[in-house]
Amino acid sequence: MTTDRRSFLARLSGAVLGAGVLTRLAGVQAALAQELAGLDFRAGDARALARLRDAYLLDERLLYLNHASIGTTPAAVVEAHTAYLRVCESHPSLYVWGEVWRAALEEIRSRAAVLMDCAPDDLAVTHNTTEGFSVLAHGLPLDRGDEVLFTVLNHAGASEAWQVLAATRGFRVRRVELPLEDAAGWSERDVVDLHLDALRPETRVLVLPHIDNMIGLRHPVDAIARAARARGVEFVLVDGAQAVGMVPVSLAEMGVDAYATSAHKWLQAPKGLGLFYVSPALRERLPRMWFKTPPHHLGAGARAYEDYSTRAWPAVVALGDALSFQAALGEGEKARRYEMLWRQIREAVDAHPGLRWRSPRSWRLGSMIMAVEVVGRDAPALAEQLLEEEGVVMRAFPPPLNTLRIAPNLAVQDDALQRFLQRLG
Repeated sequence: MTTDRRSFLARLSGAVLGAGVLTRLAGVQAALAQELAGLDFRAGDARALARLRDAYLLDERLLYLNHASIGTTPAAVVEAHTAYLRVCESHPSLYVWGEVWRAALEEIRSRAAVLMDCAPDDLAVTHNTTEGFSVLAHGLPLDRGDEVLFTVLNHAGASEAWQVLAATRGFRVRRVELPLEDAAGWSERDVVDLHLDALRPETRVLVLPHIDNMIGLRHPVDAIARAARARGVEFVLVDGAQAVGMVPVSLAEMGVDAYATSAHKWLQAPKGLGLFYVSPALRERLPRMWFKTPPHHLGAGARAYEDYSTRAWPAVVALGDALSFQAALGEGEKARRYEMLWRQIREAVDAHPGLRWRSPRSWRLGSMIMAVEVVGRDAPALAEQLLEEEGVVMRAFPPPLNTLRIAPNLAVQDDALQRFLQRLG
């Protein structure tokens, strides 16, 4: 437990209720610390993987391969979240409006900024990715005739607001199809060129996912952003919902204007939390969408985009515990485990004539979101059958993609995964 977190707990309990609350919270934090120390995660260690599997609350009858939709929160983080809720409800007016929560928020903001390689002032703690893009679509300074461009790989959370607001705000939206049937053979240069070829002189905004939710393409965002700006694009905006917590994210290197993510997927935090990066230059031009606090009391930087008034503070504090859980796994070991899983699944698919790999074949462009076609089968119907008969949870995309989306987290057991892949073929 960090010094800041100890100080937070002491202030939280000492505000009115005293030592009893502190004792309960300290016990929760001690259990969390013990859980983190006991993980001793190693990417290729079967015992470490078994310990990690036991750290979650997943129904043992399920093979959960749908982390790209909703991630699993570790049991220790759930327990901490529950404890904060109980404290909050013991004295709601104190624990909702007290300054102690805001101190905790600033600690979490700083830790998230380290994870995403940006300044704390650049981050707002929001509810999800969609919220960040709604702020952008409502407030970005666009003129009539300006174009917002994105591809078929864009998620609705980063796309729909532009579509809805285009008519009233006067800008145009264009959605570009991509030859997804060729995705397995794409190189980094191919991905950059696909975006550059789609640009027009009137394109002022380019929206793209860091990792998309259909085929799991890890876009070379920095290269796309540099090339797009050289062609006259003014704003480059990134959906990072599938990236933060899974792959390294360096906003300092990307050079983008905004980056929105959700914490309920690969960060495995309580649901209903997000992070929204807005560059200093864009903040000068992007108005806030929520209004509760007078401007001179807002605080610096991107905090203006989180002016909600009443917040679910216990969940926000538990986000800090989720960050601690991910940090305890170790970024290096996480990266090794994810790449091992990706190669294991790709090799199993390649070895079976009835299966077809539909994601990029390079790990540099790949991710823990993998698209697999079962030749001759309707993917949505097959996914429903697998859930009902075998407890396999995944998402499917209909034709023309016609793929099952396999999106496991670190704790998936290799033997269960191999059995599933063998049955799938």
